[in-house]
Amino acid sequence: MTAAAIERRSWVLPVMGLAVSLHVRGEGARSAPAVRRAVPVVFGRLRFADRMFSPYREDSEVSRIRRGESPSGHPWVTEVLALCELARERTDGYFDARLPGGFDPSGLVKGWAVEQSITALADLEGFDYCLNAGGDIVAAVRSAASPAWRVGVEDPRDRSRLVAVREVRSGGVATSGSAARGAHIVDPHTGARPDALLSVTVTGPSLLWADVFATAAFARGGDVESWVRASAPGYEAFAVGPDP
Repeated sequence: MTAAAIERRSWVLPVMGLAVSLHVRGEGARSAPAVRRAVPVVFGRLRFADRMFSPYREDSEVSRIRRGESPSGHPWVTEVLALCELARERTDGYFDARLPGGFDPSGLVKGWAVEQSITALADLEGFDYCLNAGGDIVAAVRSAASPAWRVGVEDPRDRSRLVAVREVRSGGVATSGSAARGAHIVDPHTGARPDALLSVTVTGPSLLWADVFATAAFARGGDVESWVRASAPGYEAFAVGPDP
C-alpha cells in the first residue's frame, strides 16, 4: 500500500518555541476516539517538559540549577540529570550539559521529551506515527504493509534544498548545526564554537541518543561517521561541511 492510499491526519502546534507536527496514519486516523484522546496527551507532555527544562523560563528547573538552587525531586528532573551524566560519558565529554556559560541540557532534553510524549501513542495498534519537533523526528510503522516514513534532511547551505532522504520504520533522526540557530554549539573541552562543519545528522533506534550524538559529533568534528558508528553501535551519521 502506498503512503498516499493510507488514511492520515496531521496536527501542528507551537511548543518549545517550535512548530511541532504530529502525523498519524492508518484506518480511522481522522476519527478514531483513541487517536483523539492520545494527541492532546502528546502535546501536553511536550508543554510540561518545556515548562520544566526551558533555559528561557525563570521558573524552570534549568534556571533553578543555573542560580545554584537545588532542583526539585520530580522524577523527570532526576532522570534528565542522570541521562546528562551518561551522555557525557558515552560521548567522551563532547556532550556536556554543564558548560562554562551555565547548565544547558537542551541537546538531550528535546529528544528525550519527544520520546516521553510519544509513549501516549504506544497502545494505538494499527496506527503509524511521525512526530517532528524542529527537525528532530521520531517515527514508527506498525504494519508490515505500510511504507516507511521518508524524512528529508535540509541542506544547511540552502535550506530550500535537501541533502538526503532517510527512510524510517522505527527510530529517530536528529540534526545539529548552525543553520537554524547560528553558532550555538560549544565544544566542552575548549569552550570554542566549532565551525568546521555546518550540520551533522544521526539516525538510530532512539531519538534521544541520536540527538545527543548529533550534538557531540558536531562539537567534535573530524570523521563524524566512523566516530558515531564506534561510539554508538546501531547509529549512523553524516556531516555537511561548508564546501559544496
